[in-house]
Amino acid sequence: MMRPALMILPLLALAACATPREQCIGQATRDLRVLNSLITETQGNLARGYAIEQQQEVRTVRQTCRGENSDGTTFRYRCDDTQTYTTNRPVAIDLNVERAKLNSLIERRNQQQATADQAVLQCIATHPE
Repeated sequence: MMRPALMILPLLALAACATPREQCIGQATRDLRVLNSLITETQGNLARGYAIEQQQEVRTVRQTCRGENSDGTTFRYRCDDTQTYTTNRPVAIDLNVERAKLNSLIERRNQQQATADQAVLQCIATHPE
């Protein structure tokens, strides 16, 4: 599962290059893309029989660093570097609850599709190319 904060930066970079029409269509279909992503994730959970949760771990790694004196000579010293790692771990799920969630997401996507289709048509009408 990708974290929303991690998805925002690439989207911002792409949004800067998009035409007004593309930006409008992207905004109009955002909820639909989120629902599709959640459906795919839920289908994967059901196929595996468990969910995958991302967990961040912080580790301190001892290193040798280099410094420079005011006279230009260099020296070495021990220093700590903090690194963050993301790991995946399996999580037990209730398959019946997951199936109900999938059905609910599919129903919501079908409702959202009609709304998104109308919004896309409005974007095309507002921003002809």
